[in-house]
Amino acid sequence: MGIAEEAHNVRVLGSGDQTIVLAHGFGTDQSVWKHLIPHVVEEYRVVLYDNMGAGTTNPDYFDFERYSTLEGYAYDVIAILEELQIPTCVYVGHSVSAMIGAVASITRPDLFTKLVAISASPRYVNDPDYYGGFEQDDLLQLFEAMKSNYKAWCDGFAPLAVGGDMESLAVQEFSRTLFNMRPDIALSVAQTIFCSDMRPILAHVTVPCHIIQSMKDLAVPVVVAEYLHQNISGESIVEVMATEGHLPQLSSPDIVIPILLRHIRYNIAV
Repeated sequence: MGIAEEAHNVRVLGSGDQTIVLAHGFGTDQSVWKHLIPHVVEEYRVVLYDNMGAGTTNPDYFDFERYSTLEGYAYDVIAILEELQIPTCVYVGHSVSAMIGAVASITRPDLFTKLVAISASPRYVNDPDYYGGFEQDDLLQLFEAMKSNYKAWCDGFAPLAVGGDMESLAVQEFSRTLFNMRPDIALSVAQTIFCSDMRPILAHVTVPCHIIQSMKDLAVPVVVAEYLHQNISGESIVEVMATEGHLPQLSSPDIVIPILLRHIRYNIAV
């Protein structure tokens, strides 16, 4: 097993001619794909991994400087693909990993057949001519809450992000993986994500992009999906699902999985 494979807990399942890479978002790990995996392993080679900083990774490997930008994560994706000798893949990225995939695809477009982006946002902060969903003060309060009592913040944030009460299994699952992160790493990752502005890179994304979005998502307003569609230079398509929450693959698998499979299997009709 290679260095990147070991550090990121890479797992390769199934055996098909085509490779799918499943990349999780903030506060989760590869377990967030548990409902999708049974539907793809018969047909595809499936690569799962954990982003550095996830609770399942070794915190000693987390380089605060490297991961202060999304480029650090993008280089990890490229390293994993190169180590596994994957010539090209369908990359399914959730939340921040959708943008990480976009960055990686600019550097190495040959490695990506297409990007499937779930709950993706290039910028979370509102601008005079852009609605990202958050004001700067909202984020300062969020970071302060993470600093002051991380466990309490996790318990409060999980139901808001997932869309549901603390009793729901999806909320409990997200709360668990969120709390698994070391608090100082979680804060650093959250600051990197929420303060990033990836709008300038969109014009350089040439790989076909399938944008999938919940109709109600605390972290990503629906207009952001349309913004991505309008500003990505390559072919793109948007599908807004009748789901709520930022982790629909975990909270509404019955709705999300058939939609995801369709976007994985079929290309954008020109």
